[in-house]
Amino acid sequence: MTAAREGGARMQVGDVPATGTAAAAAGPTGLAALFDLTRLEETLFRSGPRSTVAEHAFGGAVAAQSLLAAGRTVPPERAVHSIHAHFLRPGDTTAPTDFRVTPVRDGASYTSRQVTAEQRGKAMFVLTASFQAPEEGWAHQLPELDAPAPEELPRLEDAVTVTEGPVRQWLDWLAGRHAFDFRFAGELPRVAAARGERTQPRQRFWLRSRDDLPDEPLLHSCAAAYASDMLLLSTALAPHATVIGSPGVAAASLDHAVWFHEPIRADEWLFYDQESSWAGGGRTLCHGRLFDRSGRLLLTVAQEGMIRRRPR
Repeated sequence: MTAAREGGARMQVGDVPATGTAAAAAGPTGLAALFDLTRLEETLFRSGPRSTVAEHAFGGAVAAQSLLAAGRTVPPERAVHSIHAHFLRPGDTTAPTDFRVTPVRDGASYTSRQVTAEQRGKAMFVLTASFQAPEEGWAHQLPELDAPAPEELPRLEDAVTVTEGPVRQWLDWLAGRHAFDFRFAGELPRVAAARGERTQPRQRFWLRSRDDLPDEPLLHSCAAAYASDMLLLSTALAPHATVIGSPGVAAASLDHAVWFHEPIRADEWLFYDQESSWAGGGRTLCHGRLFDRSGRLLLTVAQEGMIRRRPR
């Protein structure tokens, strides 16, 4: 993968096309294969290599697997309500990954777990997850969903056919890299950047898993955790008329947090509203909200990333 990074802070940023043989060998990873973890011990899980060609692992995939490992040690009636993750080193798609779960607390209402993802004996990713027993409470949400229906928007395959150059290459890569369908609402910042134009740091699109998922709430939460990392950091470069993957850009996620509000079906259409509220000092802060078709706010996302100018 050609994602720009410094200091090994992060795995693949998830919105930069691979090139040559690596891109072809990697291909889309189905969620069923991603969630196929082997339980070695009560609190130790392993996933096998995901590619035969060395490539930086997508951080959302490692977050999803870490959450799955944590959830396998928690009573199934307790649903995840938050995860907080830090990216320590780049992951390698050709190497197996071990997920070590540490039970932190098992309370009357809440359960906490810490997961360390390791490759070759070194920690590359750390996640804390909190789970909650079912409970009734006051309810409200802001904002409300404001988006066209996915059927009113062009399919990704149709968008590819009317696009040329690097943007088309990126759309082709996106369709092959992630096991999700996409429908973008409005022009992508990447398209404006290709014309040398600045735009607002916002990106909005529908997504859904291409595969039907079993009726297990934990798996749908893991799929949503995967999706929460897709394209988010790229919103920060829209006001600067450039994109992640450009020669003068170094980008890497530093930490990632997700709050789960409602039950999720990741194989049904979900609307992801992304924005970057701040950038400065070589860092940026990005936010996201995920809605279902009925307008329920399902989860809220926050991510801090490194974005630097880099010598050409």
